[in-house]
Amino acid sequence: MISTKSIQRKIDFKTKPIGALGDLEVLGARICEIQDTLHPKLTNPHIIVFAGDHGIANSGVSAYPQEVTYQMVMNFLQGGAAINVFCKQNNIELVVVDAGVNHDFKNCDNLIHQKVGFGTKSFLEESAMTALELEKCFSVGNHTIHEIQKSNSNIVGFGEMGIGNTSSASMIMHKLLGLKLEDCVGKGTGLTDEQLQVKISLLKQASKISSDDSPQEVLRNYGGFEIASIVGAMITAAENKMIVMVDGFIVTAAYLIAQKLYPNLQKFAVFCHQSEEQGHQLLLESLNASPILKLNMKLGEGTGCALAYPIIKGAVSFINEMASFESASVSQKN
Repeated sequence: MISTKSIQRKIDFKTKPIGALGDLEVLGARICEIQDTLHPKLTNPHIIVFAGDHGIANSGVSAYPQEVTYQMVMNFLQGGAAINVFCKQNNIELVVVDAGVNHDFKNCDNLIHQKVGFGTKSFLEESAMTALELEKCFSVGNHTIHEIQKSNSNIVGFGEMGIGNTSSASMIMHKLLGLKLEDCVGKGTGLTDEQLQVKISLLKQASKISSDDSPQEVLRNYGGFEIASIVGAMITAAENKMIVMVDGFIVTAAYLIAQKLYPNLQKFAVFCHQSEEQGHQLLLESLNASPILKLNMKLGEGTGCALAYPIIKGAVSFINEMASFESASVSQKN
């Protein structure tokens, strides 16, 4: 096993003042630790967008109607979304998974068909999913990671699409972190101040459906099929020693669940950006996570992962390609 000391020595002896590359040095060291090598590499990067609908979406918690979920999935498949643009720019393979969209996709050969159901139930009235459906979601995530590993991919990012899923993320962090619900809830896809108050009121009502705040039950009660699939995929990716790129608010809520179920996930996670959604900052602080980017985005889709990837690549490049003082015949600091 490569020691932390040997990794730091390699970084410190590059032709620069010690610490001059700041957080990039920390990131490079982490990737060396993940891959247990002084010569890290990134192979066939993937971003997986899991899509699923939410029963609560029809209750006034979103500025957009539920059908936008399947419409955006079609946009992904046709190459027209932001995540398509950024993946293409950075040579990242994009995989789109139907984990539970309320639409019957036909003749979509470039869509991964893993539908658990046609959307979750409304957690205003009952648990979002059954225990069996939750297990199916974990299997979807597990299967998807094993499929992309066939290309020897060793780095994967996660995105999501599901109208109403900021409500799920808010409930997950509220229940698991014990934070005030008002601090966890934001405007999502563009609610007005008045609509935000309605959303908070509805979620307060929803918080009473269960007193079991164990991670798996919180996920079953309030999650979405896409969120639960991400949980399963993250755990499988970490078990296979892949770098796990964590996107924005919803994906970080999935990470919160996954890390509680599989604590070793923390070693493999790279937080890519801080969302503009107000709950995300609190969630990142609770995880003691330092995201690579802060661009005031709140789109989801894995866009933060795609944009942060060149910086992750830069951390690997300087480790491997930058000269040392000795190799460049450059004098060191006295």
